[in-house]
Parts: sequence; C-alpha cells; structure tokens
Amino acid sequence: MKYNVFDSKAPAMPKPAKGTEFCKLLLSQASKDMREPLVPMAIPALAAHLTDVEFMYSDNKYYELCGQMGHLIGPSGIGKAQLTHLVEAIMRPFRAHDEIEYKKLVDWQRQIKTKAANKEKPERPEVSFWFPPADITNPAFIQNAMALEKMGGRTQYLNLPEVEMANRMCGGHRQVSQTIRNIYDCQRAGALRATADGVTGNPILRVNITFSSTPDAARSFYKKDLTNGFFGRIPFAYKARGERKGRIPRQGNYDEEFLSKLDKYVLRLDNCKGRFVVKPLNKIADQLAEEMAGLADLADDDMLFELSHRSIFAAWKKGATLWILNDQTWSRSIGEFMIWFCYYDLWSKVKVFGDMFKGVDAQSEDSQKSGPKNMLDSLERAFNEQQLEALRVGLGKSKEGTKHQLNVWKNRGFIEYSSQTGLYSKTEEYLKKG
Repeated sequence: MKYNVFDSKAPAMPKPAKGTEFCKLLLSQASKDMREPLVPMAIPALAAHLTDVEFMYSDNKYYELCGQMGHLIGPSGIGKAQLTHLVEAIMRPFRAHDEIEYKKLVDWQRQIKTKAANKEKPERPEVSFWFPPADITNPAFIQNAMALEKMGGRTQYLNLPEVEMANRMCGGHRQVSQTIRNIYDCQRAGALRATADGVTGNPILRVNITFSSTPDAARSFYKKDLTNGFFGRIPFAYKARGERKGRIPRQGNYDEEFLSKLDKYVLRLDNCKGRFVVKPLNKIADQLAEEMAGLADLADDDMLFELSHRSIFAAWKKGATLWILNDQTWSRSIGEFMIWFCYYDLWSKVKVFGDMFKGVDAQSEDSQKSGPKNMLDSLERAFNEQQLEALRVGLGKSKEGTKHQLNVWKNRGFIEYSSQTGLYSKTEEYLKKG
C-alpha cells in the first residue's frame, strides 16, 4: 500500500510526468495550496466532452465514462471557488453551445407574446443545454436529459457551488440518493417524470456533476445516506485549512496561451469514439482491489471495504480519461495518478466522515480520531493476542473477532507468529511497505 488513509496528512499527489503533462497544465494557474484537490475535481468536467465512448472494466463489462462526480470539501475561505474558475475554462465550448440554445428559447418566448390569444402559438423549439445553470429545477433537469438523449446521448455537466443545490435539482433531499445512484450507474431516471410542459419521459441520466461545501455542510447533507450506496458513489477531495499564513494565495490567469493549449487536449476528448480495452488500466484496478481488501483488514472495517469498491471504479474512470488526454497512450504516470485518486478519495471520506461510519455524529473537524484505525500500526512491533483483544474492545469491536483477525493478518503476510515467545510480530515486508 503506497498511501496511508489513516494518516492525518493527505496522500501526496504524484508529480506529473510523461503521459500526465496535462495535469501540469491543468494546475498551472491554481494557487499552490489548492492544486491537489483540483486534479480529481476537474476530471468530471473534462469527461463531459466524451460521447459514444466505452471502456471494458475488470469485470469484463463495458461502461460509459459519464457519471463522473466529485465533492470538494474545505473550510470557508480555503479557495474552493478556484474550481469554478478552472471549470469555466474547460467548459467554454459548452457555454458557447448553450448561448445559442438559450437564444432559441428567448426568440420563441418573444413570438408567443406577440401572438394574439386566438392565434396558433409556435411550438417550443427542441433545445438541449450541455452546461445547465446550478439552480436548475428537477423538471428542467429531466427535460434536458430527455433532449440530450434524443440528440445523441450527450452528457450534461453541472457544477454546484453548494451541495444543498442538489435538492432542487433532484426534487427534494429524499430524491437525491436515487438520482445520484442513477447518474453514477448511467441508468434511466427511474420513473416517468412530468416536465414543465407536461411531457413525460424516462431518460438515461448521462450527467457529470461536482459539488463544493464546508465539512459541516457535507456531514449534515450525507448524515442519513452513509450506507445506502449514494455516499460511496461520490469521490471526495478534502482540503484542510492547514497553518495560518499571513499571505494571500496567488492565482494565475486563464489567458489565451493557456486556453490554446487546453483546447488541444479537449479536442482529443471530442474526437474519441468507440470501445476500448486498456489492459494496464484494469491491472491497476485489480491491484487496488487487493490493496483495499488488506486495508479493510487492518482496520477490520466492513464499511471501509464496501466504500473502496466504488473508489476503485471512480479512479478507473479518471484513469481512462487521462489515457484519452494522453492521445490514447498508456504511461506509468497515469497508473500512479489512478492509484492516488483511489486513496485520496478514501482518505477524504475517513477524514471528514470517519466517526460517522459507526453512527456517531461528532462535531470535531478532525473526525479521523474516532474513525477507522489501522490496528496493526497501533500495536508494538511484537505483541500478544491479549493486546490486540484489548485494542479491539477499546475501539468498540468484539473480542471474539481477535483470533480471526490474527489469522487474516498472517495470511496476508502482515505478521508472523513465534511459538517460542508466544508473540506475533510485524513482518519485514509489512514494515517496508508501511
């Protein structure tokens, strides 16, 4: 395991190298303190440019690359607005398209007003918005999904600067969970839905979406949804406040030179069509699956294990997007970023919501203190069964699971047993990886 999701510090982002030069460009105008969370958060906007693209996952099924999401979490004033600045640069072609569509609606509304009451009204033009406004209502959202499906299955992208805006888009907080699950899994909306014009439909939700919020707002928003699959489907990027510094972070400008370079990469996304099998992508996914199982065993935490499945899948989709941006060429650096995406998501979940995994609604921002723990790291290099049992009981776990956990650790090569001393000790291989 390359990263420690139980650490107080975020997993360090790999340095952009051969194959991930785009990441260097992406971050060139961001302030230094916000560069790490912006990489995973920007990819959903980039992937919205993809249409008619599928990749085979490790389960031997093909998946579209839409349904990519992200939630940027950080204290007020941390710089979350930088995501919006970057997104606007990436989505310029979408904005240009939507301005034309919006003009169609304005012209139609003007024609209606000029027609007498007894005159036949012109039909509403068929319009679709690729980058809808953040305050979109649920009927408009469904109607737009219907239009996009009719016009070739284009992905719409939304950037919600406040996570509570999802309630309006989904028709209330109770509907958020189902809607987000359908978005992630690229499923239909789930029922025939009435639109503002009385039209009904059940479109496939091809949507990429990003949220932003403070830790408190995020904890309140997901409080009742930690175990229903909704929470696990959203990758998180948490940025802690850090040390107090008497200096305003410096940002660059998305000038013509930057936009010209960016457009060349976006063109690769627009032009990519077809089905692909990228074996190195799936090899990394399989590697992560093994690592995540070991990670959950160290904490003896089923929820951490369940969350990891979708963290891997989300990281795999990001890796596929980077592969396309690299002119459909694999590089070792793409694999390194893919691994980091997975660990950074899990670290963010543990850091912000860790105590809530056990149903505790603590208010401390440093919630990791009462969240999942790497129990092996909490023990001395050599220890006995009673010490692990006491540790488990102190963490609210059953003492009956002690022997099973020792057997799991032995099978994974984390520890070895000495019959002479009656003690268990951490293996050199574990210590080296740790």
